[in-house]
Amino acid sequence: MRTGRLVLAVVLGLSLATPAAADAQPWRDARQPPDRRAAELIAAMTLDEKISQLHLQPDAEHQRFVPPIPRLGVPGFRIANGPAGMGPADDKPQKPATALPATMALASTFDTGLARRYGRLIGAETRALAHNVSEAPDINIARVPRNGRTFEGMGEDPVLAGALAAADIRGIQENGTIAEVKHYAANNQETQRFSIDEHIDERTLNEIYLPHFEQSVVEGRAGSVMCAFPKINGVFTCENPALLQGKLRDEWGFEGFVQSDWGAAHSTIGSAAAGMNLEMIDGTWYGDRMKQAVLAGQVTEQRVDELLRPRFRTMFAFGQFDHPPVLSPLPTARHDATAKEFAERGMVLLRNEHAQLPLDPAVRSIALIGPFATRAKTGGGGSSAVIPTSTVDPLAGLRQRVPGAAVTLDDGSDVARAAELARGADVSVVMVGDNETEGKDRPSLALEGTQDALVAAVAAANPRTVVVVKSGGPVLMPWAASVPAILQAWYPGQQDGAAVASVLFGDVNPSAKLPITFPAADADTPANTPARFPGVGGVATYSEGLQVGYRWFDAQDRTPLFPFGYGLSYTTFAFSGLSVRNTGDGATATFTVRNTGRRAGAEVAQLYLGFPAAAGEPPRQLKGFSRVSLAPGESRRVTIRLAARDFSVWDPAGHGWQPVRGGFTVSVGDSSRSLPLRASLVR
Repeated sequence: MRTGRLVLAVVLGLSLATPAAADAQPWRDARQPPDRRAAELIAAMTLDEKISQLHLQPDAEHQRFVPPIPRLGVPGFRIANGPAGMGPADDKPQKPATALPATMALASTFDTGLARRYGRLIGAETRALAHNVSEAPDINIARVPRNGRTFEGMGEDPVLAGALAAADIRGIQENGTIAEVKHYAANNQETQRFSIDEHIDERTLNEIYLPHFEQSVVEGRAGSVMCAFPKINGVFTCENPALLQGKLRDEWGFEGFVQSDWGAAHSTIGSAAAGMNLEMIDGTWYGDRMKQAVLAGQVTEQRVDELLRPRFRTMFAFGQFDHPPVLSPLPTARHDATAKEFAERGMVLLRNEHAQLPLDPAVRSIALIGPFATRAKTGGGGSSAVIPTSTVDPLAGLRQRVPGAAVTLDDGSDVARAAELARGADVSVVMVGDNETEGKDRPSLALEGTQDALVAAVAAANPRTVVVVKSGGPVLMPWAASVPAILQAWYPGQQDGAAVASVLFGDVNPSAKLPITFPAADADTPANTPARFPGVGGVATYSEGLQVGYRWFDAQDRTPLFPFGYGLSYTTFAFSGLSVRNTGDGATATFTVRNTGRRAGAEVAQLYLGFPAAAGEPPRQLKGFSRVSLAPGESRRVTIRLAARDFSVWDPAGHGWQPVRGGFTVSVGDSSRSLPLRASLVR
């Protein structure tokens, strides 16, 4: 038994705590509060040991890794990629994990309970694969739909992103894994991402680009925050005291640690003063330069202690000193089933003329066509990519669902050949999409290559055509009016084929909604000038202000292809009986949702608030939502509560939230452009 403990200690980088050692090293006493244990540990460290814990030190096996200090019982610290599963973390050998549907698909569910389960799976696998931190969730607002990382985020609205992020974080952290919400803040484009200077006015920054980070910290209790690459108003975020100290710690009460993005640190003294706690990837600024700065009196050793304390106290609070994560097998079968459910729940039915969907299981022949029909679309590119434990390709998924049908695959590379195949089939299913990736933005929202021509040709050849779109964000659809059914599947993850088949054949009734507006043309998006995106002279000017996403379309009176919050179902719903009243500092809105169709299904009731004109806000803003599951003919009374903050705007003069007085409009419905219930409210 003693030998086994010794081996385990060597593997974990720990020293065994005998009673005498525990007396000599009081931070090993788990009965003490985390802050005290952290302070006791830091007091016992040498300056070199302290500096060794301020930055990552990649070795032959690990890239995102802080080595242990065996003499003090400090375990190794390993960081994993996110946010749609435990990424490979640049480990050698790389470890497979469950490739979940893209975070954009999670956002489409408008379901905080499901978001918590999504996070719980990620946290469990991160710990099982012996890592301490999951770099998740990514919640940057989709200001630029062409952003190469749109698929990683949660759409264009801070209320939706904040609610889902807080739930996701709670799930990740349930079993002792630290969630690292990113990228703080306004990391909204990949073009010039290492140097771009974003000029954002104070009101826009606080109303659009910060509230969901606040909710992640205050409600989600995130243990870590990743500071991002860009400058905001001339200051890099990882050395920005207004963001790292003023907002995070002073205003929001954040107790965790701030880690830089991969190479996002740009200084020693500035970053230390601002409160960046951990440098990724190496010790360029927090290694030898930090030691020299301390010896020269430019950074005090007390400041070094203050930088270390948040990470250590977080590790103590999460039990990572007492019970470090160790390599364990994954419950792959159970997680496969969960990943399939997540993918099904995140798919948005955009069009369904003449009830083309669900497909009849008695169908005899299916033409499966397109470049995204050949293999499972497990995710986007870059650091978020997950090595899947298994995959279900579209062909396998359809054949498993309808074993009696003849399913023929064509990759769509020859448009004429594909159209001919479609002409002879009972149903044609065309799968198109995009390949978003970290490191570059898309040149356009248009589908690449001949995909538009492919859809048009197949639809002309077979009137029973279904288009399945696998994209990380909006795509242009010049053919939308010519096809009877469109299913937005996002990046479905490793259960792609099985999940898509379930929705197409009605085993699952789609209930997701768009968390991002689909424009009819590239020029319809708000960041549609060079000065706004990608920027001029290294500066991206956010002159659209508060008009982001659907706020822009409403303010500019532009008609989108599909609006924010939109999504169809295989059943129908009706809204009635809106009642609104003030309640103390806030208000409540109560209304009825009824399933008017013949199938059980779920509707997402959405509440939008219109401010008095003098407030200078966009016409409508999402302030609350409620997902309601109903049997055919069933109705339910739904209440959405509004807080005082919901009736406030950011006041740049006072640098705080200011209540607005006057007449408000409360609107309720199933999308930002379908709001059948309206009521007035005076504050």
